[in-house]
Amino acid sequence: MITDHYDIVIIGGGPVGMALALALQDTGISSLLLEARGVPEKDEDPRPLALSHGSHLILHRLGVWNKLAKKTPITTIHISNRGSFGQTVLTPEDAGVPALGFVVNYHDLFCSMHQRLTTSSAGYIAGAIVTRLETTENLGTVHFNYQGKEQTVTAQLLVLADGGKLAQQLPDITYQTHDYHQYAVVANIKAQKKQTGIAYERFTADGPVALLPNDEDFALVWTVSPEAVQEITSLGDSDFLLRLHRHFGDRLGKFTHAGKRSAFPLTLKHAISTTSQRTALIGNAAQTLHPVAGQGFNLGLRDAYELACEAINTQSASREIGTTAMLSGYQQKRQMDSSGGRIFTDSLIKLFSNDSTILKHVCGIGLSTLDCMPPLKRFVARRMIFGARG
Repeated sequence: MITDHYDIVIIGGGPVGMALALALQDTGISSLLLEARGVPEKDEDPRPLALSHGSHLILHRLGVWNKLAKKTPITTIHISNRGSFGQTVLTPEDAGVPALGFVVNYHDLFCSMHQRLTTSSAGYIAGAIVTRLETTENLGTVHFNYQGKEQTVTAQLLVLADGGKLAQQLPDITYQTHDYHQYAVVANIKAQKKQTGIAYERFTADGPVALLPNDEDFALVWTVSPEAVQEITSLGDSDFLLRLHRHFGDRLGKFTHAGKRSAFPLTLKHAISTTSQRTALIGNAAQTLHPVAGQGFNLGLRDAYELACEAINTQSASREIGTTAMLSGYQQKRQMDSSGGRIFTDSLIKLFSNDSTILKHVCGIGLSTLDCMPPLKRFVARRMIFGARG
């Protein structure tokens, strides 16, 4: 039953927004999740998601993990630099975890979380188009259109998990953006050599190309220039596979099959402050990262989980949810993780995606050094898995 007031209203029903709603259920905190889109009937988004072991633990706690139809464990990450001798291999033993992560399909994760959400006690409205936000010192108000009717709800805290569009209505939320002038081409790929559990991250002058394990096959995330993206996505299967083989190398032999291909532009975007009066930003509303090293979604999932923990702890201490004190505490706890993930991914692109012969050799030496120093490998691996606090 939908009421007119909640402790928390979440705007944006993607996996990050749904994770927050699921984390709040059965806590005594009333919440409502508003999602503009309906539930997709078919797999409209072929993107693979590389979930860290830390994200796997969160999804397990939310009751989602066992509902996923397909999850391929990542048991090895092979990192190399085209045109350089250096490489690094990461294994679960390096990080002290049973698996470095898992690869799942975005649509599968979305549907599993949606099923869990709709069978829970959490409030949820699909097809709700938010038109206006208002906040005062004591309250947040959301105006939305649902089934042709204008409706209004209020809350102690508004959470934006919509990608950041609605944050434009908040005068004290501003973003810094950087266009990488790159596109990510994604597709499911079959290779001549069958392997299980090995992920490849290969840096090139045009950007990284990642092959993530998908059973015995791979999910491709190929970074290309804006000038090449249309040409590459319009190639026939055989020409596309040949072009990929020339770019990636012969480590997996010939590529034998390519599924549906799609492409999206790559930018770095982050809010200067992820909180405002009675408002918090999580996921892509707080930051959008380059997909290198697969940090973006994992960072957003930690945003949602830690915001839920902050709200639960606030309520347990008989304090009011959504106050300046609560939001300040949440932002301080997330600052190291958010800025660390942003700096890490941005630095990888700036260091490795260039034509400088000197930098290539320096990066190669760096990869080789990392491979020979177990304590350093553990430090890097655990921060990729669990965030800046490791």
